[in-house]
Amino acid sequence: MGIIRHSTLSRCQAMARPPAPGSVIVPDWHESAEGKEYLACILRKNRRRVFGLLERPVLPPPVAIDTASYKIFVSGKSGVGKTALVAKLAGLEVPVVHHETAGIQTTVVFWPAKLQASDRVVMFRFEFWDCGESALKKFDHMLPACKEKTDAFLFLFSFTDRASFEDLPGQLARVAGDTPGVVRMVIGSKFDQYMHTDVPERDLTAFRQAWELPLLRVKSVPGRRLADGRTLDGWAGLADVAHVLNGLAEQLWHQDQVAAGLLPDTSENSPS
Repeated sequence: MGIIRHSTLSRCQAMARPPAPGSVIVPDWHESAEGKEYLACILRKNRRRVFGLLERPVLPPPVAIDTASYKIFVSGKSGVGKTALVAKLAGLEVPVVHHETAGIQTTVVFWPAKLQASDRVVMFRFEFWDCGESALKKFDHMLPACKEKTDAFLFLFSFTDRASFEDLPGQLARVAGDTPGVVRMVIGSKFDQYMHTDVPERDLTAFRQAWELPLLRVKSVPGRRLADGRTLDGWAGLADVAHVLNGLAEQLWHQDQVAAGLLPDTSENSPS
């Protein structure tokens, strides 16, 4: 299985305009028979496998594929659900009670996806970096460490916390202001509590129009269980987060293709 070293050219130029959803990655491929064959390598007995920093899924030789590896920094106010989001993406138990993350926590998530243009399957390796807000404020070296060689920023707000949504422009400026070539995505957490939302749809529309960034929504309800009532259902968990993992894969792959000159640069700073 080969390793694709993602291009660092993108950090030297403005970020390309986000691709249309589904234009880079086949959206529902993970639900197909072929997709499920690949997904089986990140599951064990219907449970998600946990991977360390140096581990990777093992595929049978006939279906060996390339791996594209990316570092992603998760940013947002304390309590918006950063740690819970990463746990959901990795198929881990979501903490019931909020505890501030002490220091930097890294989590590896693998996700196979099929490319629209070439019909090729790529194994995406996402390394999520999550750091508690208190640690970021207390230790000056934390934010530079999280940002170093980062390929994407995930900015979180909570649908039940208006202040976290209003803080997004400040977050974008503080965290990503000096790294224009890095992918930026926004995720609204606790979408299952939308009936009690502090962020109406018109505000989301205005934000999307102003910032031209992908904006996704995730639920914070506990994951579905297997028959034993205790173990998280790995397949169901993947279905719940597929739109986020596909969205990340799409943005990052597209940005790398633009940086490598394989796609036209549509950023505002590109020459006309």
